[in-house]
Amino acid sequence: MTERGNVVDKNEFLAVREDIVQKVLAEQPDDEVLYDLAELFKVFGDSTRIRILYALFEAELCVGDIAQILNLSQSSVSHQLRILKTSKLVKFRREGKIMFYSLDDDHVRTMISMGMEHIEE
Repeated sequence: MTERGNVVDKNEFLAVREDIVQKVLAEQPDDEVLYDLAELFKVFGDSTRIRILYALFEAELCVGDIAQILNLSQSSVSHQLRILKTSKLVKFRREGKIMFYSLDDDHVRTMISMGMEHIEE
């Protein structure tokens, strides 16, 4: 098979089931959407962020609470929370000077639950 960069000459494939290939191609999201999905999953690739998400799975917490639970500095927790907020995985509310963090929505809760289910099989 001759490859030119990431492009493969389609005439070199053997036994292609054109009807299935066309059906799958028609259902494929745009590359940009798949890129965004890959970026979201990269956020889950850090164990500290996973630990934060799992802690927030149990309760709404402030930075100090999370730092104590994970035995990390508050600045380290704040940095990771910024990444999680940017990825729309956590949200916050302000009470006076204190910010309380929680999972952004039920989708995040479902992703964590399904991930745990998958690894426990």
